This record gives sequence, structure tokens and C-alpha cells, in this order.
Amino acid sequence: MLRAPARLLKAAVLAIGLVASAGAMAQTAICYNCPPEWADWASQLRAIKDKAGITVPPDNKNSGQTLAQLVAEKASPVADMAYYGVTFGIQAKKEGVTAAYKPAGWAEIPDGLKDADGHWFTIHSGTLGFMVNTDALKGKPVPRSWADLLKPEYKGLVGYLDPASAFVGYVGAVAVNAARGGTLDNFGPAIEWFKALKKNEPIVPKQTSYARVLSGEIAILLDYDFNAYRAKYKDKAAVEFVIPAEGTVVVPYVMSAVAKGPNSANAHKALDFILSNEGQAIWANAFLRPVRSSAISKEAQARFLPASEYARARTVDYGRMAEVQKAFSDRYLREAQ
Repeated sequence: MLRAPARLLKAAVLAIGLVASAGAMAQTAICYNCPPEWADWASQLRAIKDKAGITVPPDNKNSGQTLAQLVAEKASPVADMAYYGVTFGIQAKKEGVTAAYKPAGWAEIPDGLKDADGHWFTIHSGTLGFMVNTDALKGKPVPRSWADLLKPEYKGLVGYLDPASAFVGYVGAVAVNAARGGTLDNFGPAIEWFKALKKNEPIVPKQTSYARVLSGEIAILLDYDFNAYRAKYKDKAAVEFVIPAEGTVVVPYVMSAVAKGPNSANAHKALDFILSNEGQAIWANAFLRPVRSSAISKEAQARFLPASEYARARTVDYGRMAEVQKAFSDRYLREAQ
């Protein structure tokens, strides 16, 4: 039997351990869809821990998987914040899985790039095009248009993320549809293009495929400028970014605080950092367009294609894009997958 002092000492040690454990938990925020290989989230997650004191474990979901899980866990949330393409952010608010929060830097986010009450807000944007591993082409010319990708010479070389699941895949569908004369109320041109592309045996993964382009497994991927620039300038890969001749789209990526997230205070600190000068500069240095444009340096700007190329990148009605997404996904699955 322990004497009183020993019992007290043991109890004190146990209490200290519990406090330490609780403290460690209190400094964590769970983010759905913060994948280290995508958009240099690796650097952002390190900075959030170093500068804001919040540990955010990496998570490799895509936008569609994130929304589905948030809805499934609505009664007992696991995540504290989420990152996704703008249409999924709009849908998440409609599903009631987001919480209103206006992070530091809110006033500098342009209207149209944020929900009025703070249920979602843009952190950066990207322009969709072709991420091309020129070595993997093995002497074939770099494709310059949507029409080029349908040529037999690119059989087995083209990849795109599943547009019924991943947001970047849906953006690719919106982009090719608009480039070939479609509208958000008429996806016929996109469906016909995907059906034609099937003859070239495309690779259609569901999740981020950056590494597969670097390895040459996928030679041409429908992806964003920031991933191509990262491959070229940071990873020193033989990668070129192409804005197709017929045009493309530019889209924002957004974040939300999760309704009734178990670590909401920590999530708020992380979101504040992401919108801070330092957090936004990380995106700019990773070749993204930060939503607070003052954070992009001249050095980072110089690595983008000329403005004359970006003139072919259009904005769209993102609210309408969100409204028609499910109908497009259903049609794609029926007719073109």
C-alpha cells in the first residue's frame, strides 16, 4: 500500500501527464484535403506549426471526398477546417457543414471570392492548362490546344483527374466545354470531347497525380499552372505549362471552418495565418496567385507565363458552376467515363 506522500506524487505525475496530453491535443487542428504534394501544402503546414503553434496533420482527400466526409460526419464532426475548389465550398455551406468565420485579412479578399458571412473564402487561385513532361513525350511535339490532345500521337499519354470526384477534374471539364463553345447550361461539347479522348486511352486517377507526371508515367496532365511551375522551378523537372489556344478558366480555391469542429479555436488561428502576409507569401512562392495580391513578389511573378498567354484564361459564374456540378458529374458517369 502506497504511503500518502507517494500516492500524492503518483497522482501529481498522472495529472501532469493528462494536462500535457490535453495541451498537445489543444494545439492540433484537423484539416480535410491539405495534401503535402498539392500546391506546396507541405511548406504551409510546417509554417502553421512553426509560426502559429498549430499542428495540422496532412490529409490527401480530394474536394469531393472532403465534402462527402463532412456531410457523413455532420452530427459528430472530426475536421476543424476544410480546403476545396470553390464549387465544393458553396455546396458545403448549403449542406450546413461550415461555420461562419472571417479570418484576418478578410477585408482584402475581393467580393465574389468569399461568402458574405464567411462560410468560405478564397486563399489562392490557379489557371488550368496542360502540365507536360517534355521528356516523356519522347520527341513528340508539345500539345498546344484541346484539339491536339485528341490526335492519335498522344495515345496513352494524356491524364486528367476524375471530373465526377476531383475538383480539378471538373474544372478541366468546364474549361474544355467553354473552349469548344459550350456553356454552364450546355456541357455537350465537353461530353463529346471526353468521349473522343477515350480513343486515346487516357489515364484517369481520382487524386493528385503530381508525382506521376514527374516520373513520366503521365506525360500530359490537365492541371494547374502552379503545379507545373513548381515542377519546373523547384523540382527541376523537364515540365512545361501550356495554356491551350482555344482558352481555359481560372478558379479560386477556398477554405472553411467546419461547423462544430472540435478544435475550432485552433482552426481559426491556422486560417488567420494562411491569410496573413507570411501565409500568403508561401502560396506566391509556390507559384499560386494569392488572394491578397500584395503578397506576390516580382521574382515569383517572373516565373509565370506572359500576361498575353493568361489573357486566354477566363473567370466564370462560380455559383452557377456549383449548381450544375452534380448534373454534369451524373452525365459524365453515364456517357463519357
